[in-house]
Amino acid sequence: MALLNLGLSHHSAPVEVRSRLAFADGDVPAALARLRALPGIAESAIVSTCNRTEIFAMTEAEDGARIVEWWRREREAPEGVLEKHLYTHRDFGAVQHSLRVASGLDSMILGEPQILGQMKGAFAQAAQVKSLGPVLSRLFQHSFAVAKLVRSSTEIGAHPVTMAYAAVQMARRIFADFHNATALLVGAGEIGTLIAKHLQGQGIGRLVVVNRSLERAERLAREVRGYAVSLNDLGTYLTDADIVISSTGARGHVIERSTMERAIARRRRKPVFMIDLAVPRDIDPRVAELEDIYLYTVDDLRGVIAENLKNRSHAARQAEALVEAHAREFARWMEARDSAETIRALRAKARDYRDEVLDKARRKLAAGAPADEVLAYVADTLSNKLLHAPSAKLRETDAIEQALLLNSVQKLFDLPEN
Repeated sequence: MALLNLGLSHHSAPVEVRSRLAFADGDVPAALARLRALPGIAESAIVSTCNRTEIFAMTEAEDGARIVEWWRREREAPEGVLEKHLYTHRDFGAVQHSLRVASGLDSMILGEPQILGQMKGAFAQAAQVKSLGPVLSRLFQHSFAVAKLVRSSTEIGAHPVTMAYAAVQMARRIFADFHNATALLVGAGEIGTLIAKHLQGQGIGRLVVVNRSLERAERLAREVRGYAVSLNDLGTYLTDADIVISSTGARGHVIERSTMERAIARRRRKPVFMIDLAVPRDIDPRVAELEDIYLYTVDDLRGVIAENLKNRSHAARQAEALVEAHAREFARWMEARDSAETIRALRAKARDYRDEVLDKARRKLAAGAPADEVLAYVADTLSNKLLHAPSAKLRETDAIEQALLLNSVQKLFDLPEN
């Protein structure tokens, strides 16, 4: 069995492609059940965030082609789109990648903590539908432990720069004075909560929180001294919004072009700054074609983030060293697990030979054969059966493989070296 990681992220694919191939949170359990049902897939998990979608699997196939085809069909993507942006990690590479992702080393914002919570959510979903097995269960838990160690042992998390912080800083570049601006925040989840707190800290004049669940919007609004609005009333409040930041888990667009056309007409050409942090996208990309609308996506935050990378370069090197060491530790566990399975198979085969020879020996004794003759038969036949396959293999191999096998045989049977 091979441990495979197949994915695409902000490193390999633009937001339009990531949106097309992402799994909405509510779709993951059913998708996992279908993935697990594929021939040769023993374990599986899906991590899907605004910056990445990745599939982890224990599989009999080593190239992942079956998973790629399944993924393309699931998202109804044109042929070749996924393959163009896909990366694949196998065995040790998959382990190392998982540890890097959990530790925030592969994130757009180096060291950001949100990805760890997202991976824990993916682990919980996979556990719920029973698509995990011994390897992936241990890999995810090992990744969480290493991420915690990285955060406590290095400065990777010092002066954190989150996606929410970067979004508010970008808005700051457009609106020098937040006190006279109205911000409309669509989504009251983890990222939405962070954005609301950053906006409040920056002295935003008016903050409107929009969410499908009005109760959840009201809780956040009370916390940041804002106003809570149901998603059904979004169009009405867009008219007053100078800043719109959206980060929901919706399956389709939350803000359509037609809705923004009506809002911008009522605003009498006052500009609107919009950031879509969701994948799949919340805001119809065609909104960017409208005059007086300045629409940005998660991929446009790179400039704000660049400074963060410089300040954390030393901590990143320390974190990479920790990840390398603990990835090798997990790889040793996998190797030991593989050897244990081989040893069990070897013992089972030896027992089958023993039972076969003993059955024949008993029949010989019952037929009146002398005991010494039967004992000699047992010893000779059992030895021949146990040594036949390895002896034949040694004779059949070419010179290079034979030299390697001979060295192994000498170690396994404690033979004197020639």
